[in-house]
Amino acid sequence: MAKRILTAAIGVPVALLIIYLGGLSPHVMAAVTDILSVMAVFEVISAAKYTKYRSITVLSLLFSALLPLFFCYGDLRQYAIPVSFLFLIMLFACTLMRHKEIKFEELGFIAFISICVPFSISTLAFFCFQWQEHCIFLVAYTLMMAWIADGGAYFVGTFLGKHKLCPEISPKKTWEGFFGGLITSVISAIMIGYGYELWDQLSTGEQHFAVNIPILVASAVVSTFLGLLGDLIASLLKRQCGVKDFSEILPGHGGVMDRFDSVLFVAPFIYLLCKAFFPIVELV
Repeated sequence: MAKRILTAAIGVPVALLIIYLGGLSPHVMAAVTDILSVMAVFEVISAAKYTKYRSITVLSLLFSALLPLFFCYGDLRQYAIPVSFLFLIMLFACTLMRHKEIKFEELGFIAFISICVPFSISTLAFFCFQWQEHCIFLVAYTLMMAWIADGGAYFVGTFLGKHKLCPEISPKKTWEGFFGGLITSVISAIMIGYGYELWDQLSTGEQHFAVNIPILVASAVVSTFLGLLGDLIASLLKRQCGVKDFSEILPGHGGVMDRFDSVLFVAPFIYLLCKAFFPIVELV
């Protein structure tokens, strides 16, 4: 636990700095999510022991680096589908050349990870491109909804957990931890919403916008379930791959994928929620 807390103590300020810089320029957030996407994809492919296929690994990482850029920049978005199609064609070509070694389920796994992981992580950059004025709040809120629920579940489960949630997939997860994470997430959503309004008043001397707290609370509840789903899927994948963590780049937390597994479903959900019910109302 000491390593976990120390890493968080260092990582949180770094994350806040990146979010702040992303608020100043969406290109910063696009670059960061691009790097995170490549790292996460490489960790998963390595855990599955597919890096032995070097040509496919290079192709996958290259595509993982390009895809977020196509999603983020409107001028490039029209090329996302053609490039994805070209990526799949090249994957099949590599499979034909090494058909005695590569199985179709391995090919499907690599293609799925190379497309879905970059898309989910790059959603964080979408906030900065679409709602730059409020993107610092939106990105921070999205990450906190994934990580606070996870952290709350971890601490409550550690000290109070008795009833196992999914013992065959993640033995340490408990129902007590889940509800602890849910309560922590809802309380945090309310505090973050009112805190953002208060920050606006203190920094400008008057209130320019209002935050729709009920939407934040609803998103916090759904995000807790989605974060748990992402966490359990990652745990199942690690169990099937026979690894404890995807990597050891973050002591106490594992790798990038270990830290962002709960974000994979939460980020796209909150982005779609904002598209339908933007939680910040400008006051006239």
